[in-house]
Amino acid sequence: MATEFLETKPRDFSPTSVSGLTKEARDGVNAALKSLSDWRNELADTNTKNGKRVLEQMAAAASALGWPEQVVDAARTQLLSIAEIQIKTMDQLMDAWEEQIKLPNPMSASPSAMLSKLNSLPGLGSTQAPANPIQVWMQFAEQWQRTWTDAIGAWGKRH
Repeated sequence: MATEFLETKPRDFSPTSVSGLTKEARDGVNAALKSLSDWRNELADTNTKNGKRVLEQMAAAASALGWPEQVVDAARTQLLSIAEIQIKTMDQLMDAWEEQIKLPNPMSASPSAMLSKLNSLPGLGSTQAPANPIQVWMQFAEQWQRTWTDAIGAWGKRH
């Protein structure tokens, strides 16, 4: 059984020298983007390390229980989807900030395009994120339940 999990390249951040920004604004933006870049890369590393470990342990447990590989495959799909959404969300946030500060006059530019990008959440099949965090959780839970039901159903048909 494959133990590969999340493959993503680190995202480098180079401080930006943008004309039209005060020193305070430029330093603030650079600090925020550097922190976000570091967090994103640490999250990707952590997801990769822990994803591999968890899937190896799940595979061993499922095998000991006599469960089919589809159970672990379903878990892998869900965990990978969550990890990818985390990374894509952070990339999207960084992209929106970087695009905004590269505008001809970022301090007076309308933030509406940036807000539109920030209000969408990748991976949920919708261009607009639910307004309520509980709705996001429920979407994940429903998808998780469907996947597990399919996996257990396939196993039950074989036995």
